[in-house]
Amino acid sequence: MENEIKVLIIEDDKFLRDLLSKKLEKVGFSVDTADDGLSGFKKAQTGWPNIILLDLVLPGVDGFEAVSLLKKDPITNKIAIIILSNLNQQEDIDKIKAMGVSDYLIKALHTPDEIVEKIKAVYHKKDG
Repeated sequence: MENEIKVLIIEDDKFLRDLLSKKLEKVGFSVDTADDGLSGFKKAQTGWPNIILLDLVLPGVDGFEAVSLLKKDPITNKIAIIILSNLNQQEDIDKIKAMGVSDYLIKALHTPDEIVEKIKAVYHKKDG
């Protein structure tokens, strides 16, 4: 399927990762997951995902480092990145947005349905 939304979820909280994965698959997205920044980056390097849903607080390579790696790599630098984090300090939001992410969502303020709608909007904006 050429128009398929393929989402890589990089999230260390297993409950949230599984919840989001099930929700996204239910609405027809293809989903893969990673529980840390480095394994997420390696999965992204396959060129498979067209959207990455990324937490910032991760073990090992955190979300900031992961965005830096993704944006420097010629295979991954065009993949849309949506941050989904509990970090809600304006300084963090400004720093990560300046790194070229598509959007920043605060976990506590967005339902899974809202996250689905944001992914669709970013996907259609990227391809449109």
